[in-house]
Amino acid sequence: MKIGYTRISRGDHQDSTAQIEALRAAGCEKIFSEEASGSQTDRPELSVILKSLSKGDILVVWKLDRLSRSLRDLLFTLERIEKAGAGFQSLTEAIDTNTASGRFLMQILGAFAEFEREMIRERTLHGLESARRAGKHIGRKPKLKPDQTAEIIRIIKEGRGTPKHAASIFNVSLSTVKRLLSNHRERTAA
Repeated sequence: MKIGYTRISRGDHQDSTAQIEALRAAGCEKIFSEEASGSQTDRPELSVILKSLSKGDILVVWKLDRLSRSLRDLLFTLERIEKAGAGFQSLTEAIDTNTASGRFLMQILGAFAEFEREMIRERTLHGLESARRAGKHIGRKPKLKPDQTAEIIRIIKEGRGTPKHAASIFNVSLSTVKRLLSNHRERTAA
């Protein structure tokens, strides 16, 4: 069964009539429509379609950007379609995963997406390393100030309280206090 999906952006005064007509002309028996941003991951109508796809079904869109705005999200969606044993077709771009050329195109897109992810990862690691060399703190802001950290260590060392007691005093989790003590032991042992 051919299942159509239309999407218009919220608040842009768009009309999905042209999309619906194209999907009907392509032979779609069911058409699901929604108004949502392409970058929005929570699209209920698309979720219904993806959950109900059966072997041999074909999800049809008027244009690729109606399904997704990011390559990563597109590939994730196409993977779900493939796992269901279904196909995908984009009318405007003439992509049809039921043909050899359509599958080939999707594999090329997948290779580009993998390359893009790897490049982002490399840039992120390089940026983090540069920030560390510059002495910048990486990660979440510490829950405790240096004087509070020192006070917790004193409380435990002097036997005035347990890690659980110190955690309640400074309104942090027990694991935060244990991690703090472990780091302190490592620094003093070195």
